Amino acid sequence: MSASLAASAQATALLRRLGATRVAHPGGTLLVHLQRVRDLLATWGARPALQLAGLCHASYGTDGFPAALLSPDRRGELAEVIGAEAEAIVHLYASCDRAATYPALPAPDAPFHDRFTGRTHVPDPQLVRDFAELTAANELDIARVDPAFRDAWAPELLPLFTRLRPLLTDRAWSTCQEVLAPRGQGRGD
Repeated sequence: MSASLAASAQATALLRRLGATRVAHPGGTLLVHLQRVRDLLATWGARPALQLAGLCHASYGTDGFPAALLSPDRRGELAEVIGAEAEAIVHLYASCDRAATYPALPAPDAPFHDRFTGRTHVPDPQLVRDFAELTAANELDIARVDPAFRDAWAPELLPLFTRLRPLLTDRAWSTCQEVLAPRGQGRGD
């Protein structure tokens, strides 16, 4: 078994122990959603650390999903299972104050507002790209399995991802267009 497969299996076991199978989420349980996000990132060609972050992205809760499996003061536990790089992506994703952060992305040196600390910082550019790709994978997964969510949020998500286009891979952007474009309209760049 490769190191990334072993880490994914260990992360899945941890998520089960922490109760991800008992948390309802569109399309099933939180664990099912997390696995779909990891799989979507894999289809986009994401490196193993980003796939692992996708699998664990809601571990600390998020600005849009407050159910936390771990508190942020237990970061070391998650890092032991998925590695420091993947855990850093998870933490950045979970800590994002969306209302304060999204408007400035993807500008270089855009301030990132941490909802846990109330502080603002500028993450490394690779971490910002990972954040954008993970954000797209998360929202697109929900839009695919929940038509009501898609209908309600596509008018806001498509402009967000259009602004984030410079941070997204071509495969992620293509999926954004496929899932979020108004019904009956063709895709376009």
